[in-house]
Amino acid sequence: MNRKMISYILGMVCRAEGLLLLLPCLASLYFREHEGYHYLLTAGIALFISLILARKKPDNTMIFLREGCIATALSWIVMSLIGCLPFVMTGEITNFVDALFETISGFTTTGGSILSDVEALSKTSLLWRSFTHWIGGMGVLVFVLAVVPLSGGSNINLMRAESPGPSVGKLVPKLSDTAKILYFIYFLMTIAEMIFLAIGHMPAFDNICISFGTAGTGGFAILNTGLATYTPYQQWVVTIFMILFGVNFNFYHFLLIRRFKKAFMMSEVRTYFIVIILSGLVIAINTYNTAEGVSATIRNSFFTVGSIITTTGYSTVDFNLWPSLSKVILVFLMFSGACAGSTGGGIKISRLRILTKSVFREVNKYYHPRSVKKIKEDGEVLDEETVRSVGVYMCTFAVIFAISLFIVSFEGRSFETNFTAVAACINNIGPGLSDVGPTGNFGSFSIPSKIVLMIDMLAGRLELYPLILLLNPSVYIDRAGEVRAHFRKRRRLHKQDR
Repeated sequence: MNRKMISYILGMVCRAEGLLLLLPCLASLYFREHEGYHYLLTAGIALFISLILARKKPDNTMIFLREGCIATALSWIVMSLIGCLPFVMTGEITNFVDALFETISGFTTTGGSILSDVEALSKTSLLWRSFTHWIGGMGVLVFVLAVVPLSGGSNINLMRAESPGPSVGKLVPKLSDTAKILYFIYFLMTIAEMIFLAIGHMPAFDNICISFGTAGTGGFAILNTGLATYTPYQQWVVTIFMILFGVNFNFYHFLLIRRFKKAFMMSEVRTYFIVIILSGLVIAINTYNTAEGVSATIRNSFFTVGSIITTTGYSTVDFNLWPSLSKVILVFLMFSGACAGSTGGGIKISRLRILTKSVFREVNKYYHPRSVKKIKEDGEVLDEETVRSVGVYMCTFAVIFAISLFIVSFEGRSFETNFTAVAACINNIGPGLSDVGPTGNFGSFSIPSKIVLMIDMLAGRLELYPLILLLNPSVYIDRAGEVRAHFRKRRRLHKQDR
């Protein structure tokens, strides 16, 4: 294992976080809040660690998938440990586990909070909470590769370990250019949302925080009422951009290079919009009441559908009070998630499409045993490795979900609370139902349950495998070194016999 390269990557991540921590420092100056000193100190700590870990670039920069997964998992853990320090230092979140939960929830774009009164936080901390969504939405290693590209052709393994979806590839030949294109689209769409919200006269601070949360599909609100107090226009803008950020970014890249036919041939994107439209209409019909009116019902329905399927987690209404049919649809949307290659979480529409086609293929084999049917997506035949990986992913997901649900259930809460709490964390959604609904939070969970839910958040954001590999002791055994040592021992014994 290339431990020096893993250490170097961690150093680069700390350096990036140290620089990004300067944004809340600037906000503190503007709002004249003393909390900025703690963020400045944390930035200094991050930069100091980066000097130690990334002092010298290793001669061997080769990164295999194993190193890529471990570096990615460790990067997110280290980033969260550093990012939670200001909350503890300022005393705004006194418990370290709670501060870490809030920070992991931010970076993984989960948006589940332990706070019952978010308005008690300083504007500096509110901005940092929302900014963690924006940082985590596209991925910190994608940011590092875009700003400080690493040499070596195997860096795609870093992006594979961090990017969502059953398969990851380059948009252009150079990986650093791919990362820059992704961040250019991400930045452009974030600015576009800010402009539209500014047209609707949303206050500048609210505009920035909500745009960061929407772009990263995170969902940390800055008001205790969520987004319920904003105007219908502002809610529609957030709804539209939540849905747009849940689209595969390859779609936007094809539009930029004017390959319109290729863009609109993406079946995953079509399915994504069909699911949103159908779910929104059914919920609107199911929740309609004359007191609220047609316009508000449709707006709240599509806002909630967009928020849940993209795993953003913003809310304008307490959907805990909705009829069972609407809540069942929301639970299904929690698991389906957005498109692969987006900032959204969940299982992903593309995986569900491949899984559905695999089921139909197996059924077809029962009455046509000799048939050879290939699974296609967007007119291209998928290799069996991709199809197999989707099945394995679903099984792994189910096992982790079941174990987490079992552990959390020891607290004696309702099944609805436990089930949706785990679903909300592993799918990076934020709110669930019952005690963890839009008006609730995760603050009352015990420390063991919070640790389980934090692991779920990290596992969900990193597509399970990087975190599993990090916790697997056999991964750290240098197999090549073992083989070399074995042959050296044999040669030594052979010489002794002679």
